[in-house]
Amino acid sequence: MTCEHTLQLENALLLVIDPQEKLLPKVFQPQRVIANTILLIRFARQVGLPMLVTTQYEKGIGPIVEPIRKEMGQQSTWDKVEFGCLNNPQFAGHLENQRAGGTKTLILSGIESHICVAQTAMGAIKGGYNVHVASDAISSRTEWNWKIGLERMKQAGAVISSTEMVIFEILKRSDSPHFRAILPDLKEPVQ
Repeated sequence: MTCEHTLQLENALLLVIDPQEKLLPKVFQPQRVIANTILLIRFARQVGLPMLVTTQYEKGIGPIVEPIRKEMGQQSTWDKVEFGCLNNPQFAGHLENQRAGGTKTLILSGIESHICVAQTAMGAIKGGYNVHVASDAISSRTEWNWKIGLERMKQAGAVISSTEMVIFEILKRSDSPHFRAILPDLKEPVQ
C-alpha cells in the first residue's frame, strides 16, 4: 500500500506519541523535538486539525513534558502499554471513529522513532491510513535509532517530511490568516 503524498486539512489528524518527562530529555536533540512538537500543536489548534496525544505507561515514564503539556491546554491523553498505538484496542477504536468522520491521514510526532513511532506508522499503514512523519518532531535515544526508524517507516510506505513541510503543505497559500498567525513561530526554526 502506498501513502497519499499530499496533505489535506480536511482528512488529517496530528498524533503526538509519548513525549514524556523520563524519556524525552534523553533522546537525541530533545529541544528540537519539543520545539517542533509545540509548533505542530499550535498549528493544529489554529487551523482546527484534530489531535490525539499518547503516553507510554505514564505511571512509570511520567507525564508529558511541561512545555508540550502547557501547549496542549485541555487536550487529554491516551495511556497505553503497547508500543504501537494501533495495538491498543481503545485507541484503535477511537481512531476508527475518526476515520468514519473522514480522517484518512495521520501526521506523526513523538518518541521514540524506532519503537513507538515506527510501530504506530507501520500499524496505521497496514490499517489503510496515509502516514506522514514530521522527521524533525521525532527522535530516539540515539541518533542511529532515530535515523533507522525514519528509514524503516519510509520503506513501509510513510512519507517522511518536516514540521515546516507539514504546515506549508496544509496551508497551501501565504495570504491566509492562518499563515499570518503561524509566521512568527516559523521565523526562528529549530535545528
